[in-house]
Amino acid sequence: MQKNFSPFPVLKTERLVLRKLSLDDAEEIFFLRSDEKVNKYLDRPRATSIEDAHNFINKTNHAIENNECIDWAITFKDDSGLIGSICLWNLNEEENKAEVGYELLPDFQGKGIAQEALSAVITFGFEVMKLKTIEAYTHKENLKSTKLLEKFNFKRDLAAESKIDFSVDNQDTVVFSLWKEKRN
Repeated sequence: MQKNFSPFPVLKTERLVLRKLSLDDAEEIFFLRSDEKVNKYLDRPRATSIEDAHNFINKTNHAIENNECIDWAITFKDDSGLIGSICLWNLNEEENKAEVGYELLPDFQGKGIAQEALSAVITFGFEVMKLKTIEAYTHKENLKSTKLLEKFNFKRDLAAESKIDFSVDNQDTVVFSLWKEKRN
């Protein structure tokens, strides 16, 4: 697994730029991490202040500097304002895999943005990081996320699910995996 995120790898697609998070993104990060609709299927503490957003951005950028994860702000090419984020995290060097996570502001959902960003991140994960597997943990009722993953040939991974400690994690979690050799 290749994990050197310096200089930060900016990714570009037809409509999007995936760039490093900055403190200028704090308002949007606060919304993403506090909004009921965005967090409906996410099992994480809700942000309660703009300071929580600043702390998240600083913690994330510190983790990127230490090559522990990679997290991109999703923006349009013609507007640097954050509309969502996407990351590869829970890096597992032994198994050469990472977990993908993504979220979009509600106004930008259902427009193919997550699909476009995910395509770029999958390519980065397999071609640059040399991952063998990309996993996605989602809520069993999050059908939009499931459909998005299935578009990229992610498959339900019962072996990975069998390793979840449901006394700690949400019992409604399902795992989808994409294996490099089965990608197409």
